[in-house]
Amino acid sequence: MASVAYLLGVRRVRRRGEPWPLRRTIGFFALGLLPYAVIELGFLGTFSADLRWAFSTRIALLIFAVPAGIAAGRPLDLVPARVRERVLASRVTRVFGNAMVATIVIAAVFCLFLTPLAGILRVDPVVEASLGVIVPLVGLAMVLPMMALGAVHTGTFIAIEFLLAFVELLIDSVPGLLLRLNDSVLDLIPDAAQAAAWWPSPLHDQHLAGDMIWFIAEFADVPILVILMIRWMRSDRVEAKGFDDLSDEEYDEMTRAHLRGER
Repeated sequence: MASVAYLLGVRRVRRRGEPWPLRRTIGFFALGLLPYAVIELGFLGTFSADLRWAFSTRIALLIFAVPAGIAAGRPLDLVPARVRERVLASRVTRVFGNAMVATIVIAAVFCLFLTPLAGILRVDPVVEASLGVIVPLVGLAMVLPMMALGAVHTGTFIAIEFLLAFVELLIDSVPGLLLRLNDSVLDLIPDAAQAAAWWPSPLHDQHLAGDMIWFIAEFADVPILVILMIRWMRSDRVEAKGFDDLSDEEYDEMTRAHLRGER
């Protein structure tokens, strides 16, 4: 469904005579949908219900890597301009489209691995399968607006986001460290029968899950920092152009208003 919708959008844009770089289409499929298929149909998806580290790695990649890859294809640019502007102007999009909320949501998701709820989500076949759709959508709800709202937020707001993203580097590591250092199995789910000689013990399985969460979370924060830096540069250019377009009289009046403390 995602492939068909994307290709129809590309065809609609080209029929209007607008250019659409081939690298975006390649990025959408090679960096977004292909990794999704490998995760869901490969080892991680197959053993997600049996191995804690496969489940946690799968969820971490679905919320970090897949949305970032899909965003490389710029799918929002294929949406009609009127609809796109309405979506980006909505309160929900503005809330999810900043690094502050992303930090809270991702930290909350990773903290679930420290509770028995993680075991319930892992062993229930319906819930475990539905996570393959819900988790990437949650990631897209944060990544796509974050890339599109660069000219909407002020430079000060983006600077706060940038600082918070550095704090996220520490926050994301906490659940992984706790899983790694804990000497008891936290999800309270009996371990499945060993399918092979390499099958880890329940505690070692949990330790591997903590290692993978820690590594993926720290590695995935780098693209977020890059996105925020790009947004900061775009916002700075927009503000600079706004000042350049002012006449000398308008600039002097704005300066006097600033000195008087007017807003």
